[in-house]
Amino acid sequence: MAIIYDAHLSPSKTEILRSFLAGRSWGDSGELELLGAYRFDDPEGEVGVECHLVNMGETTYHLPLAYRPARVEGAEEHLLATMQHSVLGERFVYDGLADETALDCFRRALCGEQQQAELEIHEEDGTLREVQPQSITLSLEVDEGEQPPTGEELLEGAPFTIARTLGGLDGTVRLHAAWADGQGVVAAY
Repeated sequence: MAIIYDAHLSPSKTEILRSFLAGRSWGDSGELELLGAYRFDDPEGEVGVECHLVNMGETTYHLPLAYRPARVEGAEEHLLATMQHSVLGERFVYDGLADETALDCFRRALCGEQQQAELEIHEEDGTLREVQPQSITLSLEVDEGEQPPTGEELLEGAPFTIARTLGGLDGTVRLHAAWADGQGVVAAY
């Protein structure tokens, strides 16, 4: 389960996402529409892995983020922001597609070994307030007659792709996202 605190964030996630898109050659700038997010649990409990779907212009972007308690040496180019979290303190926000913990979550999800995290909302003092419904629901789709890859196959370099933009990504095994007004494949093998 992903524990989410009812906390103040500076900069906000929306500000980080807007800056992320504006600062990339494949991104865009303009009005940002948040479609929703989903999370994966880090088995070590260290890294927050949260993936956002946003519309900007005519494009739907898939933006995985990794929230870390400390800087990652050698990953400066992938650091998107340093966030102040009113409960957890300073958090370092990285592009999830360059973060090994986030990539491992996608590997396990494509192998059918990990599902999206349940979202628990906690007060600042740690008291559980509610279990929040998912704004995006993930499901694993496998073509008839196929099997999901094993974790070993993916760790040994079998190709899988995580979408940066939705539309056109396909494979025999797909991680499918559905939200109120849409759907799309966010990762495929």
